[in-house]
Formats: sequence, C-alpha cells, structure tokens
Amino acid sequence: MMTHREETMSEHLPDNEPTPQKIGVRELRGNLTAYLRQVRQGSTILVTSHDQVVAELRPPAPSYRSRRQPGALRGRIRMSEDFDLTPPDVFESMDRDL
Repeated sequence: MMTHREETMSEHLPDNEPTPQKIGVRELRGNLTAYLRQVRQGSTILVTSHDQVVAELRPPAPSYRSRRQPGALRGRIRMSEDFDLTPPDVFESMDRDL
C-alpha cells in the first residue's frame, strides 16, 4: 500500500518510466556515488527513512540543464581584419566642439 506522499511523487513520473527504486538513508550514504551515477543515467530513486519517503532523486528537468558549453565555438569565430581600427568619422567626431 502506497502512502499519500508516494502516490503524489509517482504522479510526477511519466507512464513509460519504470517504478522508482526505494533505498534507505544509510544505504544512500554508503553508496552515494553509485546511486548518483544511476540518477545521471535517468533513474529515479526514492530515499526512505523509517519506511517513509523523505526525498526523491532524479535527473534535473531540461530547463535546469546548462544550454551553454564553454569552448563549443572554438575555432569558428574570427575577428575582422579591421576590428581594432577606429573609423575616420569617429575620430572626426571626437575632435569637434560640442
């Protein structure tokens, strides 16, 4: 029999996603790296304490994932040959009285 909290959490899971794995807090603490690896691969894990779900571990929603990848455009962006040259009309406007 599921508690109300477990029913609420399972409502957030898509129909095609397998039932989340339940683990105790001690088990999570002892094997944190392995469980985080499973979550990174798409698994959802319910963390329990005294047979009650206290946390849900799952991959972040797409909106939380970084869209930027540093260095992704490396070698694709080029500066124009005249990038650091000041056009003559800009120099003229600086020399005029206001």
